[in-house]
Amino acid sequence: VQLVESGGGLVQPGGSLRLSCAASGFTFSSYDMNWYRQAPGKERELVAAISSSGGWANYANSVKGRFTFSRDNAKNTVYLQMNSLKPEDTAVYYCNARNLYSVNYWGQGIQVTVSS
Repeated sequence: VQLVESGGGLVQPGGSLRLSCAASGFTFSSYDMNWYRQAPGKERELVAAISSSGGWANYANSVKGRFTFSRDNAKNTVYLQMNSLKPEDTAVYYCNARNLYSVNYWGQGIQVTVSS
């Protein structure tokens, strides 16, 4: 099982990034997917979630209206489009897969830094 994040990096406030998470080794279309993030000295928090079919997505209040979560089950990949980035979005972002039996898989994490 692998979840491989990509697309992170350094961006100026107000800029955009798109994170990707490529999955392999499990039945991707049977899993809800989540993005979490963890800033230095803070607990890991749920940023966004999407259902296995992509029929719904939910967002933390702090990112609602700025982030868009999508998935392509044909490519076993999820995407997090992040716009209007703020310094407080700086964190390590983790991709997570979870099924209805609470089986969890995690990516290794990717750094997003928003700074001028």
